[in-house]
Amino acid sequence: MARNNLPSITAGEGGLNRYLDEIRKFPMLEPQQEYMLAKRYAEHGDRDAAHKLVTSHLRLVAKIAMGYRGYGLPIGEVVSEGNVGLMQAVKKFDPERGFRLATYAMWWIKASIQEYILRSWSLVKMGTTANQKRLFFNLRRLKGKLQAVEDGDLRPDQVKEIATTLKVSEEEVVSMNRRLSGDASLNAPIRATEGESGQWQDWLVDDSETQEQVLVEQDELDTRRRMLSKAMGVLNERERRIFEARRLAEEPVTLEELSSEFDISRERVRQIEVRAFEKVQEAVRKEALAQAQALRVVDA
Repeated sequence: MARNNLPSITAGEGGLNRYLDEIRKFPMLEPQQEYMLAKRYAEHGDRDAAHKLVTSHLRLVAKIAMGYRGYGLPIGEVVSEGNVGLMQAVKKFDPERGFRLATYAMWWIKASIQEYILRSWSLVKMGTTANQKRLFFNLRRLKGKLQAVEDGDLRPDQVKEIATTLKVSEEEVVSMNRRLSGDASLNAPIRATEGESGQWQDWLVDDSETQEQVLVEQDELDTRRRMLSKAMGVLNERERRIFEARRLAEEPVTLEELSSEFDISRERVRQIEVRAFEKVQEAVRKEALAQAQALRVVDA
């Protein structure tokens, strides 16, 4: 699944439109087609199957990438990074879990694009915690909703609302806003790709999802959480503590700390962590299969 096997956005006027026209030629897959291709790749390493899975989802990457045009980076590079995320998703996708590839790949695509943006922006030369990333990628959208698009500091009430919404401190909101405002004014000229220019404010789009998308994604997220919660029932108390501390915590607990807590070696902690993960993974897989079979019975 090499990137050079995929269409690319050429420089010059119309490059983006030509790319979009080209990727529209790849057919969309029916659920059963997608399942069989994913099985062929997972079980036999079938590169042709993987290529079909990737190309059938290039439109998804392009759609997601367009939501990040406001960062002033070459759109071709943004799409390319999204395609990397898509290929990673295809490699790790398990068709037996009952989810469509698009649902799974969406998170990989966004993560890949966001990491590229974080690497590219000079202002983000800091410890990028999960909260800072969330603030970085949502501040402009929330400012737009509050009609706070002018340069300068936010009003105290605006700072408070944004901080509450994103669950960060008001100081972090003020600091990030000043970094963003200082690095690029909304009226500053930008050049997205050759032949495309304008001002920051020209590229600001409401990339928030529709109500239907939000409801579908929230329902899927709730389903996954319920499955994970149920699957963790297979763990004993020590396994659960180590699994949560190492795999679910925003800042994972070190092996050394858990070694001291349970009075066992670090290697033993690592073994328990791996075994717990395997047990939860297997329990989730069984639950997903059971749900998928139930759905097939209902659809039959």
